[in-house]
Amino acid sequence: MTSPDSPPLVSPSPCPAPPPSLPASPVPSSLSLPAPPSLPPTGEVMVLALGRRKQRVLIALSILPNLFLAFLLSSDPLITLSSPHHCRLPDPAPSLEVMNTSLHWPGDGGGLSQCKQYANGSQLDVVDCQTGWDYNITEGLRNNIVTEWDLVCARYWLIPVEEVCFILGVLTGCLGLGFTADRIGRSKTLLTSLTLSVVFGVLVCVSPYPSIFIVMRFCLAATSAGVYLTLYICRLELCEPSFRLMATMLAGLTTFAGELLLLAVALGCHSWRGLLGAGAAPLSLFLCYGIPGVFPESPRWLLLFERHGDMNSFGERRNSNRDDESFTELDSEAAPSSRLRLSFPELIHSRNIWKNLCVLGFTSFISHGISHCYSSFRGDVRGTAPSFYWTYLLSVCAGGSAWLLLWATVNRCGRRGILLLSMTMTGLASLILLGLMKYLSEMAITVFSVMGLLSSQATASLCILFTAEIMPTVIRGVGVGAVLALGCVGRLSSPLMDLRNHYGYFLHHVVYSSLALLAVLSILLLPESKRKPLPQTLADGEQYRRPPLGRRRRDNVPLLATPNLET
Repeated sequence: MTSPDSPPLVSPSPCPAPPPSLPASPVPSSLSLPAPPSLPPTGEVMVLALGRRKQRVLIALSILPNLFLAFLLSSDPLITLSSPHHCRLPDPAPSLEVMNTSLHWPGDGGGLSQCKQYANGSQLDVVDCQTGWDYNITEGLRNNIVTEWDLVCARYWLIPVEEVCFILGVLTGCLGLGFTADRIGRSKTLLTSLTLSVVFGVLVCVSPYPSIFIVMRFCLAATSAGVYLTLYICRLELCEPSFRLMATMLAGLTTFAGELLLLAVALGCHSWRGLLGAGAAPLSLFLCYGIPGVFPESPRWLLLFERHGDMNSFGERRNSNRDDESFTELDSEAAPSSRLRLSFPELIHSRNIWKNLCVLGFTSFISHGISHCYSSFRGDVRGTAPSFYWTYLLSVCAGGSAWLLLWATVNRCGRRGILLLSMTMTGLASLILLGLMKYLSEMAITVFSVMGLLSSQATASLCILFTAEIMPTVIRGVGVGAVLALGCVGRLSSPLMDLRNHYGYFLHHVVYSSLALLAVLSILLLPESKRKPLPQTLADGEQYRRPPLGRRRRDNVPLLATPNLET
């Protein structure tokens, strides 16, 4: 008997017998399984499809034109150099005495202006020069546009105007041909720019008047900037992530060699027409890049804009590498509808892309603008300007040293860290020169000027590389062109100050120094692109966000907070 409070007894159930073994079902054949979804090839796979040897050859072909582009883009200081001059003595009046002083500082220290003619050395008998000018040429070209067309004194204003038009031409070419490279392709834009550069280079060399020269020089600057920009983008898109910095550094050193060769050619040819012709004529040799198979279209751009006919060359290369598993993704081709194109509404709402572009553009503007302050600090403040050769070689060698510095540090410390360091050094050198100018010796001024010039040029070069790495392929030409254009806006300060006889130089330098400190803070908004694949679409570009400032995955620092997606 069981008590009513006790739980009911449950008879234990016997252990269930194991189920009888079922006959093994036949494994379905591969034909009966659904095919896995096909994945479109990535940009990195398309680059690998070229093969390592062909990739290196194409990168070398993209670097070689920089040697001659330096002749066209860096020749302005030589062809606009103003030498000491005086009014030519008329034959029937040998008793007239000409007194010379500096053109840029007329009347300084009680001297006489070299733009006037003085009878018997008396300052009372002053007349305008009517007989032409004699030049005491000791540096640069024997014959440039100043000496050929007498662009001195009353006509000196044409020199800053030519410099401004040249910089505006570079700005126009970067914006216009950068957009063209994104729309019709890198290869077509390169060939068009090369052809126009040769044509306008010839027209510049045969210009009979200053007005025609300025117009043709504007067009030549625009097309030459288009060649430089298109080659820069093509070179970067042909590189693997680990080789991008090396290829860019080699291109920068080639430009450095071209600027040194430019000075040697100037000393040899003595004429500005021969100097510009020596840069434009070799560019005609690179028109052979239009021959099919010599310099193909960028594989990343082809992948994005579904140019099926142009991708046949990559298919042939793939067939010769069939044993490599890395090319199996190319066997399955995505449907044409899956190809992503530029969406303007999506571009407008790409807040992260716009933020990165604004920060890098602002930094490029500051670095290009303040670079002129360092190269001419002694002449503008102390009145003891060094020789032209010293200034030119200092600026050129600072650019070459900047590339070596970037090559040694950027892959170790990252793009953002070195950009922050170089911009900080730029601002500090500027503040030291401005605040301690009265207490510094000539040697100290030279040291800080060189430090500022080196760091500012390193900042300018790294800004362009940084922009090309974080801008998606669909707008990479526009992005890099916009950053270069903002750098040209900074360069405009140099000829504009020459037009005003460097009036207000101190305030100009103070403004740039203050903006440099603001640029240091804005660099913290940038992401890191070291050894990362190049983004293809706008959605890929939006993923390039700044790393957190602390150890946490997210942070909410004011002004730095952006939608930081988990990766």
